Amino acid sequence: MKILRFAAVGVAAALALTACSSGDDSPAETTKPSESAAAPEAATIKLWLNGTDTPDALREYLTTTFAAQNPGSKLVIEQQDWNGLVPRLQTALSSEDQTPDVVEVGNTQSATFTYAGAFSDLTSLYPELGGDKLLPGFVEAGTADGKVMAVPYYSGARAVFYNKDMFKDAGVEVPTTLADFTTVAKKLTTDKVSGFWFPGQDWYNGATWIYTNGGELATQDGDTWKGALESADSIKGLEQVQDLFKTATKAPADSDSNEPWVPFNQGKAAMFSAPTWARWSIDLPECNEGVAADDTSDDATAKRTKQQACNEEHTGVFAMPGLTADSFATAFAGGSNLGIPAKSKHQELAQNLLKIIFSADFQNQLGKNGLIPGNTEYATSMGDDVYAKAAIAAALGAKLTPAAENWATVEGDRILEDFFQKIATGADVTASAKAADQLISDALNK
Repeated sequence: MKILRFAAVGVAAALALTACSSGDDSPAETTKPSESAAAPEAATIKLWLNGTDTPDALREYLTTTFAAQNPGSKLVIEQQDWNGLVPRLQTALSSEDQTPDVVEVGNTQSATFTYAGAFSDLTSLYPELGGDKLLPGFVEAGTADGKVMAVPYYSGARAVFYNKDMFKDAGVEVPTTLADFTTVAKKLTTDKVSGFWFPGQDWYNGATWIYTNGGELATQDGDTWKGALESADSIKGLEQVQDLFKTATKAPADSDSNEPWVPFNQGKAAMFSAPTWARWSIDLPECNEGVAADDTSDDATAKRTKQQACNEEHTGVFAMPGLTADSFATAFAGGSNLGIPAKSKHQELAQNLLKIIFSADFQNQLGKNGLIPGNTEYATSMGDDVYAKAAIAAALGAKLTPAAENWATVEGDRILEDFFQKIATGADVTASAKAADQLISDALNK
């Protein structure tokens, strides 16, 4: 069975040892255009970034730095929605006129595009971007036939955010085991509040219970893949998931994991699970200073600082606990890879952009914004506060999806979303798992 695992030991070591990082916020030399090489023809290139995980300040850095280092050229960043990304990419990457020049793709989707030859070969550039210091599991997901076709952008293991005031009012403490987590979530649940915000289609978080109980989404036997949801270990985890759906959440069964901090901010949830960069999206009413988004005055900055401090005073975070005390759950490792579409007309400019992204300056900025950088050398930039510690703890056991060539088909067909929604609405777990396994097997073995 070939399962990509998060490079926990290497990343944890990088996070724990400040000496592993250069601590230098200046751009790496590799981002500077070669004085001896002929400059590529000036052009406007497009970068597709998905969702809102990349902060505006980092996007601005990329556009301004790219323009400064590539005179006459311009970078345009186009934001894409994660939902429906695979079919949009399949359409765009097949056309020279529609294709972006650099794309962000989910780590779970990388294998499909790399094996399909949709990306350019980055093997020769790989050492310059970080080489062996890049997250190994993500590199493997972006490698096909021994060639590196996509490289790690960032990773983020999921941790649990909770409302300290709700915990105090309910008389509960931070759970120490996975079973205890369910108990706490039930105690926090009222007619109007979800103890744990857990939408029915949220397989990203649902996979935690499968993985932690020893189950898998799919396994490989030779050249054949098979869905593994109906295994005894997977069923054990899925039954725990269904218990949460029934007793500890008011989240809609027909919605996904998008922006779980919204109901949390509205007081509709006591806990939610997301990558630790979600800290910047928490905006509790009692803390909001009413600062306009475009206000850059000193007074506005001071109010934002006060607002963030208030949010963090009332919000806690912890890594999902495991089956026994002092252990951690095996959470799903989120994150992205970056690739240069094979049909891009601006290959050299696209490579120049990757060099900026993998510079010390930008990698450190990723870490400071709660994202585990693609280059583990700069992971210590995440700091050592409770959010960084939760990310480290969660990363120790985090795991990716199966490294199947057609895994993106499973996601594109929304097989897991549909399956978890059925579980959320009370369907028989074993029968539903068997049906979903057949769909997964069919998709992976096309």
